[in-house]
Formats: sequence, C-alpha cells, structure tokens
Amino acid sequence: QVQLVESGGGLVQPGGSLRLSCAASGFTFSSFAMTWYRQAPGKERDLVATVSNTGDGTYADSVKGRFTISRDNAKNTVYLQMNSLKLEDTAAYYCHVRLGVIRYWGQGTQVTVSS
Repeated sequence: QVQLVESGGGLVQPGGSLRLSCAASGFTFSSFAMTWYRQAPGKERDLVATVSNTGDGTYADSVKGRFTISRDNAKNTVYLQMNSLKLEDTAAYYCHVRLGVIRYWGQGTQVTVSS
C-alpha cells in the first residue's frame, strides 16, 4: 500500500532553517510528481511546493526564494529545504501524491517558528 512518512519538523527561531523529508513507498516513486502542503490551525491546507518526476520545482509565492523542493528517486524520498523561516511558516506540513484520481497524504510533521 501507498505510504508517505514525513520527518524533520521541529521548533526553530525566525530566520532559521529546517529540512523536511518524506519517505515514499508502495508506488513507482520516480514516475510521479510530489507535493508539500501545509496547514496552520484554523486555516485551509495550502500547496507549498511541487517537484515533477524529473525534478523541476514550482512554489507558492509565499515561499519562493526561501524554500527548495527536491527529490532523490534512488531513495524514494522528497525533501523540502526551508530557509529564512518566518513566524507565518508555522504549520503542519504534509507530503502528498496523486495516483490517478486518488490522493494520498502523509501523517504530517509540525513546524513551529517562534522566538
């Protein structure tokens, strides 16, 4: 079965950095785009960044220039490098893949930016 397992979240000060990882299994990872979403308390889940199966990244305007999405197809893992973190980046971050009409989500990893 499809599994997405996120890791790397934590507490960081404004201006700091974190790298999130998402280990995927149960499907042909190298064939599919992967996406990071985030959801802050009381808000909708928003798209953060997508990496194509060939490694091209696209970003929400709010994170452009600060976050970098990448993938390692040999390790079935997608990453989100987050730099220059802001208070408003505080959220639960979710890994996502769409296989046909079915969307799969990880369990999420919490990122808290606080001084």
